[in-house]
Amino acid sequence: MPQPSDIQTIGTPFVELQSVDSTNNYARQLIHAGMAQTGMTIFTHEQIAGKGQRGKVWASQKDVNIALSIVITPNPLKVTQQFQLSACVAVALHHFFVKHAGDDSKIKWPNDLYWQDRKAGGILIESIVGSGGNWDWAICGIGININQTSFSTDLPNPVSLKQITGKDFKVVSLAKELCSCLDEKFQELINSGFEPIYNQYLNQLYKLNDKVRLKKDSRVFEAIIKSVSLEGKLVVQHAIEEEFNFGEVEWVI
Repeated sequence: MPQPSDIQTIGTPFVELQSVDSTNNYARQLIHAGMAQTGMTIFTHEQIAGKGQRGKVWASQKDVNIALSIVITPNPLKVTQQFQLSACVAVALHHFFVKHAGDDSKIKWPNDLYWQDRKAGGILIESIVGSGGNWDWAICGIGININQTSFSTDLPNPVSLKQITGKDFKVVSLAKELCSCLDEKFQELINSGFEPIYNQYLNQLYKLNDKVRLKKDSRVFEAIIKSVSLEGKLVVQHAIEEEFNFGEVEWVI
């Protein structure tokens, strides 16, 4: 159980920037300067060099989308339990998005936000581990397409909340609503353990029990998505059952 000093409210304080290279970078600088607080959220209207998974860029138009980073002290989680936080953030994003976009919203392993077969958002969690091996800080970067309706042709399958609903949204208000969802799910993780979050994650898994195409190195193969392990490995069935760590396989969409 967390001690009183460990309690953090995600979204407090809520720092609103007009422009920044990357909210994750900004949060990291605050941590290194000793100015970060647990639960602090860095939101920006414009992100010039947003980070995506595996070194990719997260591109986002100015003033129309959610681009934020949340600073969390993951205590009592250990650095070997990073998937627990990743799944928690993904479940919170799904919980938030389904209220506005409906039940076609899913979590694509490991932690992308999908609506039907299109990507609405993504998560990039960066960890700061202390010299003693303790998981001192987690920076949870989140990007969600909200009011954007025109995307680069380099992006294979983007979608925004406005494209789904036909409505315009107040982005800052939605960002604060998202923080409330994240706070609720993080407290659930800390107080009730991983099992409830894990079950929610599996229940909303994109393409669960469906056949998909995956790529490992130069090999493209078909497999059925069976599950995700407690450690965060994707479990698939083809000629044999296999498990893959994040980064070992890519989806072919």
